[in-house]
Amino acid sequence: MRRRAQVLLTFTLLLLDAAVIALAFYAAYRVTFALNVGTGPTPDLLAFAPMILAMLVSLISVYFFYKLYHQRRGESRIDELYKLIPATSIGVIVATAIVTVLYRDLEYPRLLLVFIWLFTLLFVALERLLFGALRSLAYARGWGALRVLIVGAGESGIMILEKIRSSPRLGYRPVAFLDDELVGRQVLGLPVVGSPDELGQAVRTLRIDEVIIALPDAPHQQILSIVSKCEDSSVSIKVFPDVFQIMASEVNIGDLSGLPLLAMRDVALRGWRLTLKRTVDLALSGIFLVLVSPFMLLLALLVKLDSPGPALFMQLRMGLDAKPFPIFKFRSMRLDAEKDGPGWTTKDDPRVTRLGKFMRRTSLDEFPQLINVFLGHMSLVGPRPEQPAFVEQFRELVPRYMERHREKAGITGWAQVNGLRGDTSISERTKYDLYYIENWSLWFDFKILILTLLKLFRDRSAY
Repeated sequence: MRRRAQVLLTFTLLLLDAAVIALAFYAAYRVTFALNVGTGPTPDLLAFAPMILAMLVSLISVYFFYKLYHQRRGESRIDELYKLIPATSIGVIVATAIVTVLYRDLEYPRLLLVFIWLFTLLFVALERLLFGALRSLAYARGWGALRVLIVGAGESGIMILEKIRSSPRLGYRPVAFLDDELVGRQVLGLPVVGSPDELGQAVRTLRIDEVIIALPDAPHQQILSIVSKCEDSSVSIKVFPDVFQIMASEVNIGDLSGLPLLAMRDVALRGWRLTLKRTVDLALSGIFLVLVSPFMLLLALLVKLDSPGPALFMQLRMGLDAKPFPIFKFRSMRLDAEKDGPGWTTKDDPRVTRLGKFMRRTSLDEFPQLINVFLGHMSLVGPRPEQPAFVEQFRELVPRYMERHREKAGITGWAQVNGLRGDTSISERTKYDLYYIENWSLWFDFKILILTLLKLFRDRSAY
């Protein structure tokens, strides 16, 4: 059932792409010759049949090689749309080359190619967003669900189970745990049906589609031994890693005069990339400040009317190279909020004002940090800055914590868009911050900014 569903989804997506590409060509044809009014009679659409066919074959082939028909569960739709840009560009170029070589007598305005590229990109992006939403709805209702077996019922296994249950749109159906110490018991309502050594039998008996091994502290030899127990080659096996050693770094293979080396720690943001990031920060923060300045003045007035005290709140935070800087925010708490010292903001915190509760929920209190970005204290995207007292505390408790200060602090970050803000685990935040630092790209920044905007008014972890 699951494989038939996957084949049906892929075939449906391919047909939809073909239909939308043809529609995009027709739209480009109509617009191009509407703009060329008075230059002669409009050629018949059938005269462009070879070009339409070339576009269909070329674009669908390029989409296939870009793995746009390999629908991975959990892949961000933003990443999928990002891959559409180069794939569509290459597809249009290849189709044009084919038509130019094989059909030299076919005359067409060059403007037509521009509109074909533009409309194809737009129409296919909209089609795939709609298709993705419908596919997620079908997954959430149990159609084409993957039966998942989790090896390890400890903290990592529980975290994976909770993540699966909180994301029904991914189409995973947790069936059971395997764990040496809890056989015969239930963990969060899911039965522990055996030990990891019984993986092969459990996969066959429970008709498992995917195995997730959640034993991050297990030695490599044990992981390999568990994997070898599963003889069914059609079953997907994934391993939840020791994230502090693996997740925070993209492992690259280099060499030392012919001797292979694994690069486990590297900083992606350096050299000309620093200049590029600063240029983007300066441009975007300047534009945003101009656009939202009237709204910020209104918000400042509302803060003054809501509770006594200044509208702006300034606090010392630790940024690049662990150097302190003053961070600006709209005041969302009473003036005496920190009379007993700094502390985390918790849910229904009595120190938060009425307006402050709304501002923190919608992140409006952080708008003045655009001034910090413009002045160079912060970046739009980066690890969130902490107070000096907390930094001294966390550097002793969390491995590699100070490495997050290798880059400028940010208004938003990879940890925040993954729900890790407010009173959440510092260890988890640090893992995401290190991953961002060591895998930075300009597209990664834009992706985080887009996700931040999408989550702006529906982030449950903000209070």
